[in-house]
Amino acid sequence: QVQLVESGGGLVQAGGSLRLACVVSGRTFGNSAMGWFRQAPGKEREFVASIAWNDNTDHADSVKGRFTISRDKAKNTVNLQMNRLKPEDTAVYFCAARRLSTIATMASAYSYWGQGTQVTVSS
Repeated sequence: QVQLVESGGGLVQAGGSLRLACVVSGRTFGNSAMGWFRQAPGKEREFVASIAWNDNTDHADSVKGRFTISRDKAKNTVNLQMNRLKPEDTAVYFCAARRLSTIATMASAYSYWGQGTQVTVSS
């Protein structure tokens, strides 16, 4: 059984920073691509960032220059460093894993999901 567990969410003031972590158990990363998505109340799940097996990355326009996705294969962990946070970043953030190695921006491309961690940015 594959399990993804997110941590690091919380309440932060606008302009502040948070670092999210996702630990994968049940398997190693292998050649899998990883992603972060977020979902605000009443809205659809939104792509945030993805990282390929070779560590190439893609970030949504709304977070590019502020958020950085990275991975530590030795620790079976993917991270999302979030800087200069804005109130519109408020959402539940989900970690996801693909079976394939390439970057994907659609939630349907990911096979495994974490439980989510709440990020709230105050004005």
